[in-house]
Amino acid sequence: MRLLFLACLSPKTGNCTTAERIRDHIESAGHKCVLRDVAEIRSASDVELLKTQEGPFEGALAIHVFKGGRLLLDVGAPFGVVFGGTDVNEDVKDAGKRGVMEDVLRRARFAVAFSAELKEKAKAELECGSCEIFVQAQGIETRVSSRFSWGDFLHSSGVCATRVEDLHVFLLVCGLRRVKDPLYLLNAFSEWHAQNPLVILIIVGPKIDPVFSSEVEESVKRSAGVFLAAERSQEELHAAMQKSFAVVNSSISEGMSAAILEAMDLGLPVLARDIPGNAAVVQHEVTGLLYSSPEEFVSLSQRLLSDAELQESLKRNGKDYLTEHHDPAKERTTYQKLVDMLR
Repeated sequence: MRLLFLACLSPKTGNCTTAERIRDHIESAGHKCVLRDVAEIRSASDVELLKTQEGPFEGALAIHVFKGGRLLLDVGAPFGVVFGGTDVNEDVKDAGKRGVMEDVLRRARFAVAFSAELKEKAKAELECGSCEIFVQAQGIETRVSSRFSWGDFLHSSGVCATRVEDLHVFLLVCGLRRVKDPLYLLNAFSEWHAQNPLVILIIVGPKIDPVFSSEVEESVKRSAGVFLAAERSQEELHAAMQKSFAVVNSSISEGMSAAILEAMDLGLPVLARDIPGNAAVVQHEVTGLLYSSPEEFVSLSQRLLSDAELQESLKRNGKDYLTEHHDPAKERTTYQKLVDMLR
């Protein structure tokens, strides 16, 4: 089959990585998957042009029911959709977007949710018609660059330290956009750094929202102990994660954070904001730590620093959870079976 696959493809983001991984699953079954960025397709006429240039398509798939799924309504082929966190956490609040998503679901052959919690929320918020929603967690594989230099990474981020091995680096991995809320911990972390100069927070990720990115840059410049690193390739990012003390998530909403799962795979403790998408994968004090305020983040981080047994149990349990629930081979089998539903 020749399939059209639409997704948000901002470079070096979780969305892009997920889309590329799913495309690989589909093409490994012998299909041709034409992956395109939803940012480049704005209307039904753009879809028609794409069909002329790249088609004909025998089926289609989109990540995000609103952003991608709405563009498949005129594709003229059976399609399926994958829920994004934005769909059920943000877009359902808009009556117009909700109506479009319900139209997409009524016509989709299937939908995929990354977790049972995301599926139940979608069913509660949206009229899904007869569309069957399958639960398939993201499959995670990490690859660490062998040429990565931790010292160079810290230096390029503006960190000046004579003994980098003494630092406790908390790494916040996110694209710079408001929903990721990278400034949430800024003041509390700076106050903690003033008390303990060996703890630092590095925010790393692509500048997705230019206006907000400038706001982040200016805020970081004024904040002691907080640094901003340029986006990295997946392999370099994984190497930086591996060298850090812990990985942090501060998002307002999440579907399923790839950075959290990658940290677990790499054997790192995770501190995540207590929101539904994070709580679906992080069990507090078992596979990671959940916090509800900047002050609680600092308190839990201080506890983690002083408790080697807690560090080891979080690392071990996180790795075990990842191995059991986020197997890329199972993800591959699921998407190959789902594509067969488009025949």
